[in-house]
Amino acid sequence: MSVDNTLTLNNGIKIPKVQLGTWLMNNDEVKRAVQQAVKIGYRGFDTAKDYGNELGVGKGIWNSDIERSELFLTTKLPTNVKDYKNTKRAIDKALTTFGLDYIDLLLIHSPQPWIEVNRVSDRHFEGNLENWQAMEEALKAGKVRAIGVSNFLKEDVDNILKNGEIVPAVNQIEVNVGHTPWELMNYCQSQGMIIEAYSPLANGRLLTNSKIKELAKKYRVSPAQLMLKYDLQLGCVVLPKSDDIDEMKQNLELDFTINSRDMDKLKRLEL
Repeated sequence: MSVDNTLTLNNGIKIPKVQLGTWLMNNDEVKRAVQQAVKIGYRGFDTAKDYGNELGVGKGIWNSDIERSELFLTTKLPTNVKDYKNTKRAIDKALTTFGLDYIDLLLIHSPQPWIEVNRVSDRHFEGNLENWQAMEEALKAGKVRAIGVSNFLKEDVDNILKNGEIVPAVNQIEVNVGHTPWELMNYCQSQGMIIEAYSPLANGRLLTNSKIKELAKKYRVSPAQLMLKYDLQLGCVVLPKSDDIDEMKQNLELDFTINSRDMDKLKRLEL
């Protein structure tokens, strides 16, 4: 499967189905990875302010031989910013860091600052709405082409749907074999949102699972390819992370179909 295979966001923008995740890569590593990825066919890249590598991603894009319009860049707001004024500043600062005129997809990284996740009950509804207001304005101003959310539960999504003007284009959440949040996914998709699957390979912990290896052998693919295809067949965009050229190539070679019986096995797989 070629990465120019796309899905269409709810505002008509095309988004690549397979993108390069960049979490835990430093600026030098990510610059090289982006340049290599572009050469072998990647057209989508996912980063975040809190990853600390936006500068490297920007340099990788600048130093590629591909037109900017052919590349799809996603970044995310800092999670500790939950007010309108600082959200506007964060957006402008991201554009400066990237050295680009626009960001393709901008996300609220988390409904809560990282320091509060799983520690407090406050979902920061008002703060997320201030984020969203500034993001809607950035969209209208042409600074970003689409806006969405990440790590949002149903109540967080509902807060935006009920009080915002624009429906989020995506919700970026963890989706992989053994961790498929059906209720949340179905709800978001019913609202016209695309699910972006981070950690589609479960951070590598399932690549040696005997059941996954057995099914992968049946399709003459690697366990990683099988897991990526599982997410794709659920309608997700996938964000596999790798700085290894062979792995990056393999993660694009997804021109096969898991039959419905085997998809059911993967959906019910107990790990």
